[in-house]
Formats: sequence, C-alpha cells, structure tokens
Amino acid sequence: MDIFDASLQVLNSTIRLSVPLLLACLAGLYSERSGIFDIGLEGKMLAGAFAGAAAAAVFQSALIGIGMAILISVGFALVHGFASITHRGNQIVSGVAINFIAAGSTIILGQAWFQQGGRTPALGAGERFSSITLPGADAVRDVPVLGSLYSGLLSGHSVLVYLAFAMVPVTWWVLYRTRFGLRLRAVGENPAAVDTAGISVTWLRYRALICTGVLTGIAGAYLSMAQNGGFVKDMTAGKGYIALAALIFAKWKPVNAMFACLLFGFLDALSIRLQGTPLPLVGKVPVQFMQALPYVLTVVLLAGFIGKAIPPKAGGVPYVKER
Repeated sequence: MDIFDASLQVLNSTIRLSVPLLLACLAGLYSERSGIFDIGLEGKMLAGAFAGAAAAAVFQSALIGIGMAILISVGFALVHGFASITHRGNQIVSGVAINFIAAGSTIILGQAWFQQGGRTPALGAGERFSSITLPGADAVRDVPVLGSLYSGLLSGHSVLVYLAFAMVPVTWWVLYRTRFGLRLRAVGENPAAVDTAGISVTWLRYRALICTGVLTGIAGAYLSMAQNGGFVKDMTAGKGYIALAALIFAKWKPVNAMFACLLFGFLDALSIRLQGTPLPLVGKVPVQFMQALPYVLTVVLLAGFIGKAIPPKAGGVPYVKER
C-alpha cells in the first residue's frame, strides 16, 4: 500500500471519528453561549447511544431509534436546566450527576431488557444508518487523485456524517445571523441586560439546552447506530470531555470547533493506525500508549497552543433576577 492510500485511509477515519466530537462540541457551544456550563455532554451522548440502539432493535427502525435518542437526550438536558436554571444549582454538580446517572442506568437497563451484559442486540441493515454512495462516485473511482478523494474520502459515509458537518454553517448562521442567536450570545455575556429588554433569560437558556440535547442525541445515535452496530458499555469513552476541550480550543466559535474536532479525530485515527507499528529509533510502541496519545496531546494543545481562551462572562453563574 502506497503512502497516498494510507493517508486516504487515515483521513477517512479522521472524518468518521470526528463526527461525535463535532456534534457534541456544537451542542456545548449552544449551552455555553447561553451561560450554562454543561459538563454532562458525555452522559447525554451515552444515554442517546443506548436509547437509539435499544429503540432501533425493538422497533426495527433506524428513524425511531434516532428519534428516541434525541428525545432521551433532550430529557436529560431539561433535567440539567431544571437544576441549574430554575433552581440555580451548581452547574458542574448537575452535569457530573447526569454523567453518573447515564453511565449506571444504561448498563442496568441494558442487562434487564436484553440480558447481554449491558449490550443491546446487534442491529440489522434497516436498524442502523448505513454508508451511502454519492452520485458519480463509482464512475470516477479510477480517476487519479481526484477520483480517489471523491469516492474514497467524501463518499461512503452515513447520512449522519454529512448532517454533522452541515450543522457547522447552520450553527454559524443561527448564532450570527438570527435574532435568536443574537439574544443567545447576549444572555451568555450579560443576562441582566437581556432581562431589562423584556426577554426571558430562563426561556432562552432552556431553548439553548434543547438544542444541546438534540445534537448530543444525534451524536450518541451515530456511535451506536452508524459507527457501531449496537450499544456497548461506556461506548462514548470520554468523547464528551474531549468535545469540551475542543470547544475551549476553538474559543466557542463553530468553524473553529470543526477544525478542532478534525484535529482530535486525526490524532485518534493516527493512534489507531500506528498501533503495533514499529517507529524509527523507538521500535514497537505499546498499544496502551497509542490509545492514550490523543488524550495526552489534547492536554498539551490546551496547555500551550491556544493562548488565553475567554469564555462567556455569565458562564456557570446562575442568574438571579433583581427585584
């Protein structure tokens, strides 16, 4: 296999691995732009992954599965909102609680319903999102370079992959070209000013969390219904936390978030590619080190390469309306 084919495979894996990170990162962008810090992205993704795979297996429908994933994830997001917005609770504690609840309940329910050690049954063709071929991909497959890029890199992904990258310009347009986006950014910076203008801070933040729930639900469904053929224990594997890191790395901007997630996806794909491969001057590197490499490099990048990242001023602070 030549270098071009190997590079193409790594880039193809990069796209696939960056999708759940990108969806979760955009989800966190909505909540944090509204002033709600959401460390519970991991839990909502995990709950969505389980709900989507379980519903798809029971009803034998991928659409019902992703619908249930979104519904459950939005439910968890509303619980977070009820604790942190309505009752002005600590947002970190609420998010951590959601992560623990999702991690425990998915295993317990999976074992009780399917008796497969917390797993869901393997999903069939109609119960998961299969890869689709873009128009003309087969015809240009043999064309040097450009044909390989189109048929081997751009084509052959599930519809959720294209949806995830389409959400980047959509999110940019919502945040910077709509009234809702203007108010959302304002409530994350100065909720008192928004309240003075007669706009409900509470309702704005709840709507932001609903957007967060929808996107994390799709991210979870992608993991269990597109990237894999069913749910397995703790299948998010820290992706929600890496998405938070990517959001900080991107300085809360949607286009930057896409490139940050592609970077982390590339590190993950590279670590998988290099497992068991002897490296010059080093030799064969232990598999455990290669698996930890993306997380180590995440810390290094955040510590030394992004400069000062300033979050929304009202982030993490409950809003108390002045009487």
